[in-house]
Amino acid sequence: MKFTREESLTRLEESVENGDPIVGAGAGTGISAKFAERGGVDLLIIYNSGRYRMNGRGSLAGLLPYGDANEIVVEMGHEVLPVVEDTPVLAGVNGTDPFRDMSVFIEDLRRRGFSGVQNFPTVGLIDEDSQFRQNLEETGMGYDEEVEMIREASEQGMLTCPYVFSEEHARRMAEAGADVIVSHMGLTTSGDIGAETALDLDEAAERVQAHHDAAKEVNEDVMVICHGGPIAWPDDARHVLQNTEGVVGFFGASSIERLPTEEAIENQAREFKEIDL
Repeated sequence: MKFTREESLTRLEESVENGDPIVGAGAGTGISAKFAERGGVDLLIIYNSGRYRMNGRGSLAGLLPYGDANEIVVEMGHEVLPVVEDTPVLAGVNGTDPFRDMSVFIEDLRRRGFSGVQNFPTVGLIDEDSQFRQNLEETGMGYDEEVEMIREASEQGMLTCPYVFSEEHARRMAEAGADVIVSHMGLTTSGDIGAETALDLDEAAERVQAHHDAAKEVNEDVMVICHGGPIAWPDDARHVLQNTEGVVGFFGASSIERLPTEEAIENQAREFKEIDL
């Protein structure tokens, strides 16, 4: 590991004590990681959807059988880890993967230079009341496996920043040793390949607060940040942070690398095309 759990936590705690939000950034490419770090993010997270997203596909491609999610994050590590100078990098781990011994895989991620993990792809994005989700839970490929992956990573001394989708998830991840709970509001809206269906910002703030309160019941030291759904732009994150208590940051993937890229490339191309001959 480039940063121990204690080193990473100290940096995050200092940021909060200084009145600055914790900001995590998803990176699907080395250049995304390089410039997110230059912008001052506290954490970088890489996972299979980052690659799909930066190839113009929706982030939910990461939940479908288009590739081996855990192998992809290892490949992405070769691209991202060497260009990151002073920021902890987390691996998005598919904790439900039935073809990997998680204790061995997490040890391998540590050896490769990852400082922590997040549970992605996650079955938490699949409606809990759906038959498909119930069947996944019944056949050993459910959220329980993601909780156990976080527990294993915590026991191995890695920083753990899991996605949660309910108060019960928040409590269970806190019990498993999570350091930073990421309250997930669903697929990010906005842009060309963003979602159209989402909560509004006030509803998101209420849900984030509920996840925060549930996690803090278990572990007062756990940090809680928000992600996804309608929280797409800096003003959205500001609204949620100002309308919650104790929530200390934001994690952006599409928000930090996809949305700015869409606008910047389109506008740059348009400016070149408008040159008069």
